[in-house]
Amino acid sequence: MSLFRKKPMDYTIRQASGKNGLQKAMGAFDLTMLGVGAVIGTGIFVMTGIVAANAAGPAIILSFVLSGIACAFAALCYAEFASMIPASGSAYTYSYTVFGELFAWILGWDLILEYGLACSVVASGWSAYFQELMKGFGLHLPTAISAAFNPGNGTYVDVMATVIVLLLSAILLSGVKESSRINDIMVLIKIGVILLFIVVGVFYVRPSNWSPFMPYGFGGVIKGAATAFLAYIGFDAVSSASEEVRRPQRDMPIGILTSLGICMVLYIAVSVVLTGMVPYKNLNVGDPVAFALRFVHQNWVAGFVSLGAILGITTVLFVMMYGQTRLFFAISRDGLLPTSIAKLTKKSKTPIYSIILTWIMATVFSALIPLDELAQLTNIGTLFAFIVVSIGVVVLRVKRPDIKRNFKVPFVYVIPFLAVLTCGFLMINLEAQTWIRFLIWFGIGLVIYLVYGYRHSVLGLSNNQQNE
Repeated sequence: MSLFRKKPMDYTIRQASGKNGLQKAMGAFDLTMLGVGAVIGTGIFVMTGIVAANAAGPAIILSFVLSGIACAFAALCYAEFASMIPASGSAYTYSYTVFGELFAWILGWDLILEYGLACSVVASGWSAYFQELMKGFGLHLPTAISAAFNPGNGTYVDVMATVIVLLLSAILLSGVKESSRINDIMVLIKIGVILLFIVVGVFYVRPSNWSPFMPYGFGGVIKGAATAFLAYIGFDAVSSASEEVRRPQRDMPIGILTSLGICMVLYIAVSVVLTGMVPYKNLNVGDPVAFALRFVHQNWVAGFVSLGAILGITTVLFVMMYGQTRLFFAISRDGLLPTSIAKLTKKSKTPIYSIILTWIMATVFSALIPLDELAQLTNIGTLFAFIVVSIGVVVLRVKRPDIKRNFKVPFVYVIPFLAVLTCGFLMINLEAQTWIRFLIWFGIGLVIYLVYGYRHSVLGLSNNQQNE
């Protein structure tokens, strides 16, 4: 059935390497920094304290270990696909090859929601954190322009969210080589700030604060792992860069797995020091890392941590916006959205209209729409993509064992199953309201595909021409 027409892998590779392909400018280091930039943000500067205080206590260390291992299952599956199909679009492109066009569109539409909401939520968070920093210098924005539209609270537009989205859009427009260098610098500074916290904080660790180690029992550790898992999920945006990597078969697995490993080590190290410095019950605050430093009277380091937190949130937003632009590019290049969106600049081969579309979407959402209740839709979208990619690895191993795989998932009939199991468990435990919104978005996407995408599909049109 033509709804499930599959895009041949060699066709996808020709697309990526032809005149409509993106500039190949990144290496393994850039990919690793992209992954660390996506994952290390509010998770390490905010979530560590909240999970310790409300779920796991000092055993948050085990929560991050368990969630890191669970996330590694999906990361291994992404690494195999990314080394095999070096093209933009991430899970959308992989599913086009394995499951066919309709399923690819559904997943692509799902990822548009995931990235769109993630950009908006992170931009709103950046605005709130930056305004707190401004208050430390005695600067205050008028209430009307300090947050998203909520007349009851006297707010109408979040100006700082629009500013950071505009700034990062301009960086993306400069080209992948320049923008990846800026990201590398921000990520290295962020890692430096985290290491500064660890080095200073370790001298104030009191082992008595780790007792009781598991105050909420093993159930609390599992609850903490489920929450902590969501701190890791940004790594999937790294696979969006595969078309712009000089040696994707080698560098993509290195970038995905190394970035996840670095993030896991940093999360665990910060959790160990944080819960050793401050009794876990005191960590239910919005800035637990800075709070811990103020708790031991190291206010000068707390100032650096605030800078690191802002840089952390900035790089997360940058990578989410980057992933969204490449997703729009890949879908429109296939004709499922207007092909004009995939237009590239001549010099830097930058998808200019994809970036402008992402900028408009992120600006409108973050500036005007209160997103607190919609944030969980980001999680359900990512988890759904993880499940599809994990199943796809096994299906392709069975159907196409002949394909050269530069990286292979070990224990291929075990690890993808564990990825599906862990992600499925987290999806089932999301709120019913989240599922309803997810299905409504799914229904809207199905209508768009049947009305527009099916008729304008580049693959469908080329198949029709061949049949004629």
